[in-house]
Amino acid sequence: MGKHKPRLWPPVPVVGSALEKGMASERGFTLEEGVVPGRELSTEEEGTRGSGPLFDNHTHLPLLPGEFISDSSGKRLSAEEQISRAALAGVERIVVSQCSLPEVQTLSEQRERFSGAAFATVYFAVAIHPNDAPRHLGILETGPDGVAQTRESWQETPLEEAIAAVESAARQSAARGSGKVVAIGETGLDYFRTAEAGKDAQKQAFEAHVELAKMLDLPLQIHDREAHADCVALLKRVGAPRRTVFHCFSGDAELAGILAENGWYASFAGNVTYPANTDIQAGVLEMPAELRLIETDAPYLTPAPYRGRPNASYLIGYTADFLADLVGIEPDELRAQTFANAREVYGI
Repeated sequence: MGKHKPRLWPPVPVVGSALEKGMASERGFTLEEGVVPGRELSTEEEGTRGSGPLFDNHTHLPLLPGEFISDSSGKRLSAEEQISRAALAGVERIVVSQCSLPEVQTLSEQRERFSGAAFATVYFAVAIHPNDAPRHLGILETGPDGVAQTRESWQETPLEEAIAAVESAARQSAARGSGKVVAIGETGLDYFRTAEAGKDAQKQAFEAHVELAKMLDLPLQIHDREAHADCVALLKRVGAPRRTVFHCFSGDAELAGILAENGWYASFAGNVTYPANTDIQAGVLEMPAELRLIETDAPYLTPAPYRGRPNASYLIGYTADFLADLVGIEPDELRAQTFANAREVYGI
């Protein structure tokens, strides 16, 4: 058997051209050990071609006590280190999805941390993830993925109470004037990980989040996995929020056409760069430029050329470059368009 390649953190990409220390200093960042690599990178092999600002409108960070993400060597990157790397790579806005009850609660528990300078470019979406919804109701049947379901102690909180905590977090952010909670999400339907018995729980939670987003006039981030028709049907039945985003778009040209017809956004993650995902790529081409967004959904779905290694916001430029080539525009035009679109959605 051959040896597996080490799955190490990718280096911070060069933005446009070689990122010299002087350039980094001018932008107000320092090159500290463990934050950026100590070697120059080849723009042809590892750099990104665009130089304009980037907006990662959906990602995840290790923010709970004791939580961390590491590569196969054991090297961990804290949330603060990931944010620093993102800044060096030209990422000027990040929306982090806090989609479990403990993650929602940490917004108040760590309020001082999140209001500090290290998190100045970071904002939050709040929700109960669709795969958690059945567990909050005690539904633990195994789904199509074949993974046995377990229930954490915090998932014993009734679903209604968990969604009430989501509303409380969003309202508290508005009341404090911090503006840190900018969306409801991720919510939606996932028929890959949830058994038939859990689908009604997911629909119940999805509808409650839709109504909450409308009540608070916040954008909605939708998790849609193998449930395209039911996601669209529920949105049409109850009425979609004014700004609706299908995060990590996993559909095809047909679904993209439905989104475009309704003025809903499609957000594309690193999996759009994978050669086999021609349906998603067709969806890109079907979406109007003004309804396209980009994201990492880190630490998952690392874009080529680093697929299989840990993902983080600082790698979103590779997805941007791929999309620019796919639609036939310059990388900086793609960056400018998606950045403007995201600001229109989130108001930041």
